[in-house]
Amino acid sequence: MRQFPIAVDTSKVGHYPALTKAGGGLVWDEVLEYRVWCHPPEGGDDYYYAFATYEEALECSAHEAGAEEPLVLVLQKEWLDEPEAGQYEHMTGDRLAEWQVDWLSRPRRTDRTIPDFLSPDAPVNRLAILRGQAG
Repeated sequence: MRQFPIAVDTSKVGHYPALTKAGGGLVWDEVLEYRVWCHPPEGGDDYYYAFATYEEALECSAHEAGAEEPLVLVLQKEWLDEPEAGQYEHMTGDRLAEWQVDWLSRPRRTDRTIPDFLSPDAPVNRLAILRGQAG
C-alpha cells in the first residue's frame, strides 16, 4: 500500500511549470507529481527531478548529491486564501502549488470542505475540518 497518492496523470509528470506557488491554500484536489529539488554542491543552477510516486522521489532524494526532501505538486481547484491572520476567503480557479508531502495526510477537498470551514457553525478549531477530525 502506498503512503501517498500516485500522480493523477503519469504521462504529464515532468511537464508542469518549474515555478509555481509555494504552499498555502490549505486544501488539495489532485497530486500532479513529486519533486526533488537539487542544489549542485559544485555550484550552478538548481534543478529538480519529477516522479509519479512519493517512493521514487524519496529514493532519489536519498542518493542525489545536494537533494532536498521530496515536495509534492498539487492542483487546487478551490482553496482558502488568508490575506490576514484568521481571515479566510474562498478562491476558485486552478492553482498549482508545491507542498510538503506530509500535508497530503489531510483529506482531499470535497464539495463540503470549504463551506464547512467557513460556516458560522464551524468548530472553534476550524483546521480540524481540513484535517478530517471534525465530527
